Amino acid sequence: MVELSLDGKGGYRVERYAIEVLARDIVSDGNIVNLEGAAEAVRRAWKKMATSTRQVAIALPASHVITKKIIVAAGQREEDLEVLVESEANQYIPFPLEEVNLDFQVIGPAPSSPDEIEVLIAASRKEKVEDRVAVAESAGLKPVVLDVESYAVLAAFELIEQQLPEGAQNRIIALVDIGANVMNLTVLRNGQQLYTREQAFGGNQLTQDISRLFGMSFEEAEAEKRRNNLPEKYESELLKPFLESLSLELSRALQFFFTSTQFNQIDHIVLSGGCAILPGVDEVVAARTQINTIVANPFNGMFLSERVRSKTLQTDASSLMAACGLALRRFDA
Repeated sequence: MVELSLDGKGGYRVERYAIEVLARDIVSDGNIVNLEGAAEAVRRAWKKMATSTRQVAIALPASHVITKKIIVAAGQREEDLEVLVESEANQYIPFPLEEVNLDFQVIGPAPSSPDEIEVLIAASRKEKVEDRVAVAESAGLKPVVLDVESYAVLAAFELIEQQLPEGAQNRIIALVDIGANVMNLTVLRNGQQLYTREQAFGGNQLTQDISRLFGMSFEEAEAEKRRNNLPEKYESELLKPFLESLSLELSRALQFFFTSTQFNQIDHIVLSGGCAILPGVDEVVAARTQINTIVANPFNGMFLSERVRSKTLQTDASSLMAACGLALRRFDA
């Protein structure tokens, strides 16, 4: 959970943030299987934040959302566009429209013609949306924005792009978000997505190994992993082999990108997600891929309130990408 405010100088200030470890039985394959447990975790995180703000932006995993870009004639009224989007959506969504939540956003002029615009359609099954909303409301919060996790991460990535040499102009960037169960690769150039790939690999495997080797509960293992506060043999027996596996998985994902597109190089790799906080992960990835690799920090250059400790935020920043992107949504207008 992240709370941002405007700093009055055109930038942002980090007011507060909190991280709460979810028990293993709460979410499975992106589905909330224990609504009560999820709501309780959200409530605990909100209490840790010690904020009076109850309006929140939340997100669905990309696997729960169908997205499609369409090209339509420019200059249409909003209501005409809605009708057009619904009729287009019928072709792409394998469910009756009454069973889905549907939304669209005008991206801008179509690349091929000034008389047309590009529109992004997004749809998700109603029960997936309702589960997320129910969790937030049960925790006493009021959801005002429902986004897609991958788009939230991309919103935060715009802040990181500015930190790369020459703002990464005309450079090909691999944004790799490695969470508990899934690794998401998004390849971008000048803000445009060239390629995306999702594969099953994540930090829960390492947490389970820690739990087994040191006789801890899953939650304790996750907390100690985040703090990097484990016995000496952790590094040689668990961490190093895991980082090697991670770099190998990433290397394979990049090979898929090269073989399925006309591109044959990546200029920078940006690591985000919970696994990006693991010590030395950027060095291991850079050594295997021979590509400049950095760990994402979307808060670099932001002002911090007195409640936020700079060193702790530096450690946690890469795992807060989606939350940061969601907090930025309130400043879109």
